[in-house]
Amino acid sequence: MGTVTIGGKRVGEGHPCFIIAEIGINHNGSIETAKKLIDVAVDAGCDAVKFQKRTIEIVYTKEELERPRESPFGKTNGDLKRGLEFGEKEYREIDRYCKEKGILWGASCWDEASVDFIEQFNPPFYKVASASLTDHGLLAHKRIKGRPIILSTGMSTLEEVKAAVKVLGTKDLILMHTVATYPAKNEDLNLSVIRTLQETFPTVPVGYSGHEVGVPPTLMAAVLGASVVERHITLDRAMWGTDQAASLEPGGIKLVVRDIRMWEDARGDGVKRVLEAEIPIKQKLRRK
Repeated sequence: MGTVTIGGKRVGEGHPCFIIAEIGINHNGSIETAKKLIDVAVDAGCDAVKFQKRTIEIVYTKEELERPRESPFGKTNGDLKRGLEFGEKEYREIDRYCKEKGILWGASCWDEASVDFIEQFNPPFYKVASASLTDHGLLAHKRIKGRPIILSTGMSTLEEVKAAVKVLGTKDLILMHTVATYPAKNEDLNLSVIRTLQETFPTVPVGYSGHEVGVPPTLMAAVLGASVVERHITLDRAMWGTDQAASLEPGGIKLVVRDIRMWEDARGDGVKRVLEAEIPIKQKLRRK
């Protein structure tokens, strides 16, 4: 397996799991809520936080934006989408605050203009959402920026993943096994796909982006060899918002980080040996 460097941290086999707290749109349009979520990620010991960036008029059709939809921002889907979107002022504050707190940040950019917007902040990586995996023009636009790319593979066939990798190349690429349901049922997680992706793309680090309720499957993904894990976070799963129910509260993301680090301590190197601490016990209990 190859390795990728993100913000000075090596990602891949033999290196600590890179843990991303996905804030996404769970800030509900509030920069203060976003900063509280950054604090949650820092307190848990995550390596990075991630946001989502869209150019509303490019990503959505006029008909989609005019569709009736009640929200705290108004009565149309457009009111909702615009209300959740951060602009330059907010992202400058996010950039400043993350630097102050010592945590990396990146974004899923859903269109080329959003990539160009985020580029001004010198992001350590770009994320490709599962929905964008077949948008080869967007993939190529992200690749020309020369930054590591983390590609989620939800709602995609293996052939579609191969086609995306052909566009991106394998250098500085990380693939994420993902199930694009919110929340995802345990019986749908199919964590063995992590190993399928590792076998299919042996030089590419493979990770896991989870949308399930609870912590254990994410730890299982790390045990199966996920080099990166990503989970949505929220201040409270009962908050208003479409992604809150598939997110972890502060205690949950703390458990994810704690248990993955515990696994890294416990897994060892696979060499069977007598430990120094075992020698006195061996001398005491063995006759031969």
